[in-house]
Amino acid sequence: MGRRPALSSKWILLAATGLGVFSTLMAGQLTARLAEKPPWAHLATLNFGYWYTWALFTPAIVWLAGRYRFERGRWTQAVPVHLAGVVLFTAGHVAIMTTLRWWLLRDAPRGYPWVDGFWLTLIQYFDWEMMTYWAIVGLSLALTYYRESRARALEASQLETRLVEAQLQTLQRQLQPHFLFNTLHAISALMHKDVNQADRMLSRLSELLRLTLEKVGVAEVRVKDEIEFLEKYLQIEQTRFQDRLSVSFDVQPETLDAWLPTLVLQPLVENAIKHGIAPRPGPGRIDIRARHDGKWLHLEVHDNGDGLSVDALAALQKGVGLSNTHARLRHHFGLNYRFEFCREPGGLTVRVVIPWRVDPAATHAGAA
Repeated sequence: MGRRPALSSKWILLAATGLGVFSTLMAGQLTARLAEKPPWAHLATLNFGYWYTWALFTPAIVWLAGRYRFERGRWTQAVPVHLAGVVLFTAGHVAIMTTLRWWLLRDAPRGYPWVDGFWLTLIQYFDWEMMTYWAIVGLSLALTYYRESRARALEASQLETRLVEAQLQTLQRQLQPHFLFNTLHAISALMHKDVNQADRMLSRLSELLRLTLEKVGVAEVRVKDEIEFLEKYLQIEQTRFQDRLSVSFDVQPETLDAWLPTLVLQPLVENAIKHGIAPRPGPGRIDIRARHDGKWLHLEVHDNGDGLSVDALAALQKGVGLSNTHARLRHHFGLNYRFEFCREPGGLTVRVVIPWRVDPAATHAGAA
């Protein structure tokens, strides 16, 4: 596919027509102020001819501007080419306008001497003609740089999207082997103690894996889908930890249809179990909350563990799961979100605040 021209023929013709109308009206006003009846046909021919001639030259000038750009390392080529272009196109424009005047005055008593008219016009209007050439070059380059900038921004956005998708897929694949190892180990142990419970745990694992596979490649889900996934996940973890893990869901009904990035809560719950519940010798509790507050959806995961030191919390935030979560939130919402870790005497609370959306295609608004 060829490169799109900086200035399309349609816009060049439209601009020349507008300038021709403007110049004709201005010339007519000036003629009228001199107490003369404006020769509108004569004025229109000259002014439209002036701008249509530049419109005829514009594609060639635009090509030169794109071929010989004023960039680092290319000045030695661009400067002489465009200086020659100024002389060539200015002389060509003056020659056409001189011919047009000669034709309009062909029946006049004294006629119009073409050679004298050419040199007089060239000397008198060379600066204005030169400025017109440079204006076309400048506009062409400005549009070219603008389109290239937009293309680079689009490419960067697409690369970031692919990176975030890769991070999500990595997180989804990471969940399976890590979680499968622990779960299968627990099922193996249960087989010697409680076959029925081992069978239930295997069934839950199958359901969880089905939900995981359904989420592969899905960037956003509703809160109720994320909660359903967490329930399956936590049912298995509760079987592993038995009485040492209790779970509470405090989810406002209106939040169930809100949208959020896939697997935002699961890494937070996984870390709460790993760092808050597992080290405790006694019972532990995880509270998962979701509420609607104006333009925002508030999500919280709280555990009543012993908390984390500043260094341990910093290391936790650099982990793959939470780093991916942070990157995906930034990709979805820019700076329009909050991702906070609150150390408390009774454990740790992780809070995510994102724009409230019941339509996944809705524009993110406001600032957190």
